[in-house]
Amino acid sequence: MKDKVFNRKIEKKFEFDESVASVFDDMLSRSVPFYDEVRRLIISLILAEEADGKKVLDLGSSTAKFLLELSGRMQCAMRLKGIDNSQAMLDRARQKCQAFGAELELEFADMLSYPYREEDIVVANYTLQFIRPMQRTALVQKIYDGMKEGGLFIFSEKVIFGDKRLDKQMIDIYYDYKKAQGYSEYEIAQKREALENVLIPFTIEENVQMCRDAGFRQVDTVFQWANFVTFLVKK
Repeated sequence: MKDKVFNRKIEKKFEFDESVASVFDDMLSRSVPFYDEVRRLIISLILAEEADGKKVLDLGSSTAKFLLELSGRMQCAMRLKGIDNSQAMLDRARQKCQAFGAELELEFADMLSYPYREEDIVVANYTLQFIRPMQRTALVQKIYDGMKEGGLFIFSEKVIFGDKRLDKQMIDIYYDYKKAQGYSEYEIAQKREALENVLIPFTIEENVQMCRDAGFRQVDTVFQWANFVTFLVKK
């Protein structure tokens, strides 16, 4: 279904309810620059490390689009699991898994309290930005503590820039991008209002420092377009 969530006046802050879940795949493809390419990039990075029994955990797995594509491309028997705290998203994900005949482990869980244990690869695509800053730092520490040595943490985020003029330029460029994807000025303004104080981005430097403070030994950026960045982090 096509994303028309914000073509009417919003009555509440943004949340991942049924109205969002029903159009989420379209929303991601049209709202996040190069989303499909980044998803494929991350899958390629994971496949370069694949091995039987290796665990891949997707935080905020939503409709399971990422895990389904990974499942279809892998050659080894990796263990794929997604967690999400939106029942509407999980319901959609399970419907898709049934339709595609895919066996994925999906769990209703809060990533803040989830018991990370001996994780090989953890993925968080545009997820951390919805976690309050102090909780976000604690979450990354928890991920690090629950990850095997040599494990990978791959995450994508919307970012801000310390240079206010540059930050404004990036916002304007992204605004033009959304208009080119068919969103009206009204829809863009409505979504911006709904996300205010819900999506709280860090700078690239703050994301890197957060990972280093948790103990990760290597932090690299593997993709960037304007104010959207993908990080590859190694323990």
